[in-house]
Amino acid sequence: MQAIEKAVAAAGSFAWGPVIITILFVAGIILTVGTKIVQYRRIGKAFKYLFAKDVKGEGDINPFAALMTTLSATIGTGNIGGVATAIAAGGPGAVFWMWVTAVFGGAIKFAEAVLAVRYRTTDEFGEKSGGPMYYASVGMEERYGGNWKWLGWLFALFAFVASFGIGNMVQSNAIADVMDSSLGIPTWISGLVVAVLVGLVVIGGIKRIARVAEKIVPFMAVIYVLGSLFVIFANIEFLPRAFGWIFGNAFNGRAVAGGFLGSVVRFGVARGVFSNEAGLGSAPIAHAASRTEDPVRQGLIASLGSFLDTIVVCTMTALVIFISPVIKIGPDGMMNVLNNLDGASLTSTAYNMALPGGFGQLIVSFGLLLFAFTTILTWYYYGYKSLEFITGEKIAAYYKYVWVVLVFVGAIASLGFVWNLSDAFNGLMILPNLIALIALSGVVFKMLREYEEKYYKK
Repeated sequence: MQAIEKAVAAAGSFAWGPVIITILFVAGIILTVGTKIVQYRRIGKAFKYLFAKDVKGEGDINPFAALMTTLSATIGTGNIGGVATAIAAGGPGAVFWMWVTAVFGGAIKFAEAVLAVRYRTTDEFGEKSGGPMYYASVGMEERYGGNWKWLGWLFALFAFVASFGIGNMVQSNAIADVMDSSLGIPTWISGLVVAVLVGLVVIGGIKRIARVAEKIVPFMAVIYVLGSLFVIFANIEFLPRAFGWIFGNAFNGRAVAGGFLGSVVRFGVARGVFSNEAGLGSAPIAHAASRTEDPVRQGLIASLGSFLDTIVVCTMTALVIFISPVIKIGPDGMMNVLNNLDGASLTSTAYNMALPGGFGQLIVSFGLLLFAFTTILTWYYYGYKSLEFITGEKIAAYYKYVWVVLVFVGAIASLGFVWNLSDAFNGLMILPNLIALIALSGVVFKMLREYEEKYYKK
């Protein structure tokens, strides 16, 4: 068992280490330059498409529901706990590198969704299937010849294994923990209730998952952002200090032990990817199901994910943490965290100290609970489509029953090894996805050029 744990730890270190982080940056730069910063150049058009009512084309869900489904898997743990983890481990400068990841991540998400729609197929149940496993196999074969199914299969395997932990048991465990610590509800009761609710939703497939996501995600995101803005404006005098800490520590490792590359960049980028999933390859699986008549149109909508998730929501979390008394930086540049808090507990304490009457803790706890629930729903779909690619539709059809059982198991079990395993495979998803994205970047650039020539003729 120790040998397995060491192997998993080594895989995790590689997955979130300098090699893949470097490839991620290279991919982001290539796609940002090649698309001429389309993620911000066409951001107005992206929002227009997002709220459009007259959506034509093939697909299972509308574009708004597709984006909300992807955000339901990212807003929550990554924004609430992930930001705090990045700050505690990498210092205030880690937030800057989360922003950098989000800027380039917009172009990556654009490319992922364009390719996902371009190479999607229809399964025997009439649902659309797409994502990295398809453009890494069908797309690569179409452009370069040969058999590239192994690359798509590799991504599908990594995503399938990751889904059990990071998308299922870790989330149900977090829900049970919140309910136990806040209301004294036994973990097995929480696990049973969540398992039943999840079962009622996933049995309806992507359409029912999307309907739940498009209602919960906007509601909770608005409450979280409004609560954060209240804290920020009520303590506006500390805002310059907060930005000073972020930019002042972005290019050095003074605020933490471990140095610049070892902590500030690594934790900023890793948590940035964990937050918005740009480059991970999970989001395009949902975007492939979107109703659209043009892959570029869905790509523009997808590019909003990194902006909304990291630039907006993660920034809110970071600023509240820096404004509240939980973080102090001494004259020597060293950062001190109140009671060595980390993760969601750091965020919860910061909001609770900033908002009176325990309202801050309520926002964080309620937000984590709802977003953990929607994460379970969305990652079921990611895992199901990954298994469908590997085994076919008939075997994958039984996946929902295993998924529901594991929701209950996750609520009552100790998940140290499960977390490490899923975290490693979650990071490993990046590699086959980025190989395909870089190799097929020419396809993305050509499709964008044709789209802009069609709709933006001078």
